[in-house]
Amino acid sequence: MVAETLATLHGPTDGTATLPCHLDWSGHAEYDLDRPARLASMNKVVLTEASTVEDLNAWLDADLLRRLWPNLWLSPQLRQRWEEAIPGLAATRSNAA
Repeated sequence: MVAETLATLHGPTDGTATLPCHLDWSGHAEYDLDRPARLASMNKVVLTEASTVEDLNAWLDADLLRRLWPNLWLSPQLRQRWEEAIPGLAATRSNAA
């Protein structure tokens, strides 16, 4: 699943977030978003597991995704799909290098 635009992504950016079990069934679905590693981990889980645009819109934040994008551990296929749909994401990787 890939968002059509980043403009609709308004997910949480701080505090604690608990992903629904259809996104995170690991038993560690609660994320302290004030800890950078957990924040990145939650975004990776949502990017990897989301099957609806509603999940993406509810759990990802556009500005945060742009900031995290260069360092998120994603499969090459998933990264490519997102960067083809939203070319500005690829530029964030170039700027971070």
